[in-house]
Amino acid sequence: MPRDRTPAWSFLTNHARVLLCIAQDPGIRLREIGDAIGITERAAHRIVVELAAAGYLSRTRNGRRNHYTIQSHLPLPDPLAREQKIGDLLAVLAGQPPAKSKKLPAPVARQRNSTGDK
Repeated sequence: MPRDRTPAWSFLTNHARVLLCIAQDPGIRLREIGDAIGITERAAHRIVVELAAAGYLSRTRNGRRNHYTIQSHLPLPDPLAREQKIGDLLAVLAGQPPAKSKKLPAPVARQRNSTGDK
């Protein structure tokens, strides 16, 4: 792939990208989130509702706007990274040092059976 083209895929899910937008601006509007990550305002709303239902963020009303608070102490919802906290990931993505640096566990090698299958 030529260096000047970006891939059509992303390492981050839209949920992670929404959390990053909120971490950078806790008073951000859903329309602004959608514009920033390339989804509709309705899709941004659905993701915020899902994140709130899972406990990863809370919303408080401030006049006509929402103010979001990320529960940064919660673990990542990924089975491979359950040891890591949401706040640590967001700090790295935002270009800030994590609050407490922790070494990631080494991946577990998969054993092959006698037929060569995984």
